[in-house]
Amino acid sequence: MQPFVYEGLPSRVVFGQGTLSRLEEELERLGCRRVLVLSTPQQRAQAEQVLAQVGERGAGLFAEAAMHTPVEVTERALRRVEALGVDATVAIGGGSTIGLGKAIALRTDLPQVAIPSTYAGSEMTPILGETRDGIKTTQRTLAVLPETVIYDVDLTLTLPAGLSGTSGINAIAHAVEALYARDRNPVISLMAEEGIAALARSLPVIADTPTDAAARADALYGAWLCGACLGSVGMSLHHKLCHTLGGSFDLPHAETHTVVLPHATAYNAPAAPEAMSRIARALGVKDAAAGLFDLAGAVGAPTSLGTLGFTAEDIDRATEIATRNPYWNPREVEADGIRRLLADAQAGRRPAGEEAPS
Repeated sequence: MQPFVYEGLPSRVVFGQGTLSRLEEELERLGCRRVLVLSTPQQRAQAEQVLAQVGERGAGLFAEAAMHTPVEVTERALRRVEALGVDATVAIGGGSTIGLGKAIALRTDLPQVAIPSTYAGSEMTPILGETRDGIKTTQRTLAVLPETVIYDVDLTLTLPAGLSGTSGINAIAHAVEALYARDRNPVISLMAEEGIAALARSLPVIADTPTDAAARADALYGAWLCGACLGSVGMSLHHKLCHTLGGSFDLPHAETHTVVLPHATAYNAPAAPEAMSRIARALGVKDAAAGLFDLAGAVGAPTSLGTLGFTAEDIDRATEIATRNPYWNPREVEADGIRRLLADAQAGRRPAGEEAPS
């Protein structure tokens, strides 16, 4: 066994059905008296319900969260925080809203309660990705880790089947990269394999029967595990590519992760055989990359970047950005290989794996 370091992250998780009812209790525990509720414009009605639920603790609502956490949106939210004398934020929604809460915390050190309604996993990580002038950058600091995460299975019952599939595979991506991360460890590897397996068995059920509460609970459990993996160890090629495609080409977050994951996995397969074996075992297939591609198809998720608006003419620019300052990766990140990877993902070709260059 290789030497390792494991450090547990200091966040509190409340998991179950109907757990949103415990929000006031959790705010009391944190000593919060004036909270700003955050959401996207699409989830404003849900955020208004949360604001009403917290009663006198509710200082106001900011419903302008956007994909890839644009800095200009954060600056508007900060002006609202200052004007209202806020002492905490409550973010309800997916990665866009939770990312905004993190961006506010980074600049103010305000405590956060995160209430995820998708499987994105951002709520379990000390990672913030922000976009400024068309470039998305990330940083890792405990200052952005939410103090409390409330997982309520009931909130996911109305998540559309299509979004459930892409959000769930986005979560799987966190666990896949955790299995070959430079700072991987046995505890996180166990969580990663379990998280992949939970999502792989539940997402096809949800695609057929979105209101299946047992499958929803399994998927949310898997998303929690996968998010904890991302929060505990480093990111590699897959996330670098998705940050490039999202921040510089404005591609949708979860769908981009879904399309890129099989191809990034195939690229790294020759350099990470043990990780590939664990991924394949969790999926119940022989080949990890092909299995991930087939899972996307089974849940009706996109399998081509072309369908998301990424063209063949974009490949060279994306390759240049993604290879300019690459994250650590088990296989060397070289431009020709990344160009082929992006071409395959753009066209929607099923990965067959490739041998690493000697």
